[in-house]
Amino acid sequence: MLFKITNGAVSFGADTILERIDFEIHDREKIAVVGRNGSGKTTLLRAVAGEVPLEEGTGDAPFSVTVADCPVIGYLKQIAFPDEERTLIEEILTVFSPLIEMEQRMQDLLTQMETRTDDKVVSAYSTLQERYENAGGYTYQKEYSAMLKQFGFSEADRTKRLKEFSGGQRTKIAFAKLLLSHPDVLLLDEPTNHLDLGAVKWLESYVKSYKSAVVMVSHDRMFVERTVDRVYEIEYGETHAYKGNYSDFERQKRIEYERRRKDYEYRRAEIARLNVVIERFRYKATKAAMVQSKIKLVERLKAAGDAPDRYDLKTFRTHFQPKTESVKEVLTVKDLVVGYDRPLASVTLTLSRGQKLAVIGDNGVGKSTFVKTLVGEIPALSGTFSFGVRTEIGYFSQKTVEYVGDWSVKEDFWTDFPQLTETEVRTALGGFLFSGEEVDKRVCDLSGGERVRLALCKIFKRRPNVLILDEPTNHMDIVGKETLENMLCEYEGTVIVVSHDRYLVNKVADRLLVFTADGASYQTYGYAEYELRQSEKEQAEKAIKDSKTENKETQKGFSTPLKDRARKEKRLKKIEERLSFVEQEIARGEEKLKDPQVYSDYKSIIATQEEIDALKYEQEELTEEWCALSEELSGH
Repeated sequence: MLFKITNGAVSFGADTILERIDFEIHDREKIAVVGRNGSGKTTLLRAVAGEVPLEEGTGDAPFSVTVADCPVIGYLKQIAFPDEERTLIEEILTVFSPLIEMEQRMQDLLTQMETRTDDKVVSAYSTLQERYENAGGYTYQKEYSAMLKQFGFSEADRTKRLKEFSGGQRTKIAFAKLLLSHPDVLLLDEPTNHLDLGAVKWLESYVKSYKSAVVMVSHDRMFVERTVDRVYEIEYGETHAYKGNYSDFERQKRIEYERRRKDYEYRRAEIARLNVVIERFRYKATKAAMVQSKIKLVERLKAAGDAPDRYDLKTFRTHFQPKTESVKEVLTVKDLVVGYDRPLASVTLTLSRGQKLAVIGDNGVGKSTFVKTLVGEIPALSGTFSFGVRTEIGYFSQKTVEYVGDWSVKEDFWTDFPQLTETEVRTALGGFLFSGEEVDKRVCDLSGGERVRLALCKIFKRRPNVLILDEPTNHMDIVGKETLENMLCEYEGTVIVVSHDRYLVNKVADRLLVFTADGASYQTYGYAEYELRQSEKEQAEKAIKDSKTENKETQKGFSTPLKDRARKEKRLKKIEERLSFVEQEIARGEEKLKDPQVYSDYKSIIATQEEIDALKYEQEELTEEWCALSEELSGH
């Protein structure tokens, strides 16, 4: 155990933010802190970091904070650099100043050894070299280079001054420094913000393999699902611990709630039954002892607790379907080149009524540019696109969240819908959590999440048959995200959504437009299939790379008979593994051809058959190589 809070609380003035904190961090544990916006998640991180004072909570246990072995706690609490004139690489290297000092000392000792033979100098160098190696001296340059690459920084960026980077890039630099410092407890507040899809997947792998403890606040459910082994939920000012990842947490919470609800209902029924018995025999002297026993039992049952609190699931609600139906072919895009001063990608696709397209990819490669082109905010560089007749578009962009005004929420909404009565306006806004006095709040005073709700309320009130949404879940908590996902799944119109939220993409989209630095590709399947195919592609590329590396080593003459045999045996094993995988994929493809949805669509038949043919060709190549290697090995 590294850190433990027992019955803690946090207050600011007269407001109690957290009233009962029971929280533990164990070595190498990966923890997620979840809860509604404003529930106190970031406050808990700040309490662990020592930034806010803890006091006694409302629980029965004595208040205490236990810290073992003085762990180093790393927390990305602010984006400020002491010297804005430093270059990126100079700032990153401040993390490794002890190693750089050791390098200089080692070089000094080597210089001394060149001019004189001294056992003390040799011994000092040997000792320092061992310390340097144990501290990661021979790997730190590779480590920070890989991290900067994954965070999207180029070789040219390394010599740029810190003041030249954007806010998002500065966050990445500070984040990279924190990760490279390897604290005993790593505190991460929304770590996937400002990261594109590739960087998020890399960070998943990094967190899972991190050798110390990690505590994160995140609304990215897939990131939490794949990285943590314990979840702490903050609800009604209290912490509740659940073992496992996000799915385990949801399942356990439902089970625990149902158990407590049934237990409460049983106690209520038992109390009612006992009260009948008590009233029946209350005035019979021969039953006095029994009556007193029943009264004490009722008191114990009442003391066992009230009804369990319901989930804090307050969220926006609306019945939302298109006002009019569009034609079947909603959007046709042909050789559409998008970009500003230079082309970013060329897109060709056809979208039919009811289909749901997710636009995914790295930052800065054209995702938002594509949807801005579709809605006419920027011109196409070349190519064509057209929407079908009777198409009515509802468009949500990040500019919507930046929009401010001095008028109230009610006035702002009413301006867009002057035909509505005040009761109708209040009803519409109430569905998006603007009720009572909240409708009189000024738009400029709204939080990011509240502005998103107001924008969605306006869009949904118009009931378009095509939704174009650019990062709609930014500023939303998990319950809000789940609500929007369910609405989009039930929506009978067409959806085009740009999102980094893989959970939403996986749940909602039935096709993808994937942007990369090399352009855009249209895929007629969802995110789970996309991830599977990407994994298979990466494995195949790795196998080819490994094979080339082995061939180079052989050509360079670095091989001995024993090494050569070991290399061939290793390659044989890899071929066998790959053959097994290819055979499974061929079988899967042949089963797919039997699917009525596939064999009734000639395009799907052709595409599937091409995949099978490519796999069979690979199978033949691998089999020939396997036979040749087997013969060579049997001849030794």
